Amino acid sequence: MGSSFGENITISIFGQSHSEAIGVVMDGLPAGEGVDLGQTAAFLARRAPGHRVGDTPRREADEARVLSGLVDGVTCGAPLCAVIGNTDTRSADYENLRFVPRPGHADFPLQAKFGGAQDIRGGGHSSGRLTAPLCFAGAVCLQFLARRGVTVRARILEIGGEREDFAAAIDRARTEGDSVGGMIECTAEGLPAGLGAPMFGGVENRLAAALFGIPAVRGVEFGEGFAAARLRGSENNDAYYIENGAVRTRTNHHGGVLGGMTTGMPLVLRVAVKPTPSVAKPQQSVDLREMRDTQLHIGGRHDACIVPRAVPVVEAVTACVLLDLLLH
Repeated sequence: MGSSFGENITISIFGQSHSEAIGVVMDGLPAGEGVDLGQTAAFLARRAPGHRVGDTPRREADEARVLSGLVDGVTCGAPLCAVIGNTDTRSADYENLRFVPRPGHADFPLQAKFGGAQDIRGGGHSSGRLTAPLCFAGAVCLQFLARRGVTVRARILEIGGEREDFAAAIDRARTEGDSVGGMIECTAEGLPAGLGAPMFGGVENRLAAALFGIPAVRGVEFGEGFAAARLRGSENNDAYYIENGAVRTRTNHHGGVLGGMTTGMPLVLRVAVKPTPSVAKPQQSVDLREMRDTQLHIGGRHDACIVPRAVPVVEAVTACVLLDLLLH
């Protein structure tokens, strides 16, 4: 079940970075709801490379082809399956990496788990390439949420410690043969109070588990997050008041979730995205065949920063989890 998540709606991701195609199966979607494939294509285009400084030179159209689950653009109750072709692969770039794990990648633990049988080309099933079908699923869920009055939006907070000129921070790293990470904030508005459950079924639990499924995510926080540890209770607490017959809070340090349940205030979360591990600079690694230290030079095509492309992915995952919660 490592490639699936969800309870009422199960979302399963399949394929590898260099396989013939990648895709998604969404099981449990309500029947009779329209899906605008023009909107899903526009959403996928936000994630696709080639539009920003530091993007990988790999060019993929990311055109999703729906195999099942829709009849005349409307869900029919059957699992919705969509595939996206891999058309611009260069597998030869990874020949020298089969027994030399790349620092920062999942190569070594995959080797330990599967004994060398794993697909290392482009990262295989652990590649960020798999976020393309994840975005298709999210684009569908965003349409369902919009009909229920819920909006989800993400934005970049910082890249490489820079909070204003993101492109400059990426370009500096790229020209030095390096990479940078950053922070993304996501907000969901229109959620009713009471979604989720105490303890292990909490909204934060469900979201964090899914968000950590995005390659390169290293941290997730809600509301004030770790900053709350430096506040006093009187500062961190959010005072209640009545507005137009509804309970609201004057501040939102809690980020819209208390005790694992939504409060009706905007849900606010942030994710930390690590620097792209494939860099042009030489790195120390090991040769697993000869069990000796070695120096690694990584070729191929890679992003100097994946944060801009990760923004729609964070929106997508958040939308999938929130729709699943709404359909309990």
